[in-house]
Amino acid sequence: MEEQKSNVRAVERALDILLCFTAGTDLAMTEIADRVGLHKSTVHRMLATLEDKGFITRDRVTDRYRLGMRVWELSAHLSNNDDPAIIWLPEMERLRDMLGETVSLYVRDGKERIRIQAVQSNQAVRRVAPVGVRLPLYVGASSKVLIAFADSQEREAIMADASWPSSIDAGLFREQLEDIRRNGYATSIEEREPGAAAVAAPIFNRSGRLAAALSISGPANRLTREIMKEHAPVIMNSARLMGTMLK
Repeated sequence: MEEQKSNVRAVERALDILLCFTAGTDLAMTEIADRVGLHKSTVHRMLATLEDKGFITRDRVTDRYRLGMRVWELSAHLSNNDDPAIIWLPEMERLRDMLGETVSLYVRDGKERIRIQAVQSNQAVRRVAPVGVRLPLYVGASSKVLIAFADSQEREAIMADASWPSSIDAGLFREQLEDIRRNGYATSIEEREPGAAAVAAPIFNRSGRLAAALSISGPANRLTREIMKEHAPVIMNSARLMGTMLK
């Protein structure tokens, strides 16, 4: 039993090391050790094993690590037929071309939201939205959509969590969520990032369960409250269409 637990811990540690590369593509061993909270000698041994298996590659000049080709080999076998980020891409591109702003797709993962797909605006001044970024769940139009349209137990659990900022008035936030559910969309202006604005709508699967949040974002001087109100029906229509594409 003890040997089994030790093996499981080793697997968890190896996965934690790989997950470090969701926040950076080029890392030193000391950076990895700090992020996973392990001694450098332990990390060094695990990196060597991952390198032998092709999951990690080391630059012999800089002594920094990157993901190896084996990761890309695995990703190549993901089923595009079942991946919403792929299925929804044409509609996201159509929405970008229609409204002229960056289009993003978010899902909730615990206490955070993750951008799983993005189509960048073609305008000279635009908001760049890198895929894979994790963002706080308590601020931003997409975050509010992911909370507002979650089931009531999930919604209360999110707001009752110790990580929820005490500076946010729970009563006022609940009122805002009620407005979002009633209107069918959420907006934000400079809530997370100065000079940026966004409007988001929920995507529901065929069972009526929340699947993701669809948003457009751009400079606040271009995405004014009036413009976002005009865009909202278009975004909600795209979200409804995207929901019908799910199995």
